[in-house]
Amino acid sequence: MAVNYNGLIDILKKKRLSLSQVSEDLNISSATRAKFKKGEYVSLQTIESLCKYLGVKINEIIMIEIEKKGSALLIQLKEEMKYGIKGSIYHETQILMTYNSNHIEGSRLTADQTRYIFETNTIGIDTDKIINVDDVIETQNHFRCIDYAIKMAFEPITDVLVKDIHKILKTGTSESKLEWFNVGDYKQRPNTVGGLETSKPENILKDMAKLIGKYENNQKYDFEDILEFHYNFEIIHPFQDGNGRVGRIIAFKECLRHGLVPFTIDEGIKQFYYRGLKEWENERGYLIGTCETGQDMYKKLLDIYEIKYNE
Repeated sequence: MAVNYNGLIDILKKKRLSLSQVSEDLNISSATRAKFKKGEYVSLQTIESLCKYLGVKINEIIMIEIEKKGSALLIQLKEEMKYGIKGSIYHETQILMTYNSNHIEGSRLTADQTRYIFETNTIGIDTDKIINVDDVIETQNHFRCIDYAIKMAFEPITDVLVKDIHKILKTGTSESKLEWFNVGDYKQRPNTVGGLETSKPENILKDMAKLIGKYENNQKYDFEDILEFHYNFEIIHPFQDGNGRVGRIIAFKECLRHGLVPFTIDEGIKQFYYRGLKEWENERGYLIGTCETGQDMYKKLLDIYEIKYNE
């Protein structure tokens, strides 16, 4: 992974500023200044401080150059998303990922209803059961999250990207009407996951910066690295609600980014998935094995559409 700071250099020139001057104002160390010159990754906190100082967005000053591993899957997903191809792997990915991720979080919509909403943008299915409006809204929003993950596949994980996914997922839901719920921003009230304490609201910025910084400083990425990020994200639990789905969307994006087969968690392996998260610190194999089973589910789609993948 190489980092390109040409955008930062151009902006400093336009503003008639020097890196040394800005570094002095922001108390940036000489070691960090050297990283800019060498094209090495700098912590997210430093990048965000620069953005605030210069009044620009992250993508205006930094570009991450990643070796694109000839991902036939990502190329096909992008093309089919762009043209709205029906019956495609993009089409089936949307339905598989959205139904499974929402269902294990309590959505009462069926797989057929999820498919119908995606294909027609209507609910129109005869049923004796009451349909929860939030389930429908979050299903539509999850489709948009998948689109966002595909579009942003090669972008680094940032604070802004994580918050954007949450905003897309929860906008228009009942919770979004609660001021303290903080859609698209980190939680204001303490919460738990599986009865376990998570990061306190006042520690979220620090904990997320540390998590993202450590992950983005990796030189190579494998499936275990993505799952380690996923576990730590869920332990931090940065949002008031929706953390599981946001975390799985990020994992989906990262699998696409690094040429790995995405995974999905359905009802059949849900309890093993939760056990894997709970036992990660003691035995990583539980979560890795469960998510490899989730990869096998997605490989069935790849096989149907004759898309090659790395074993």
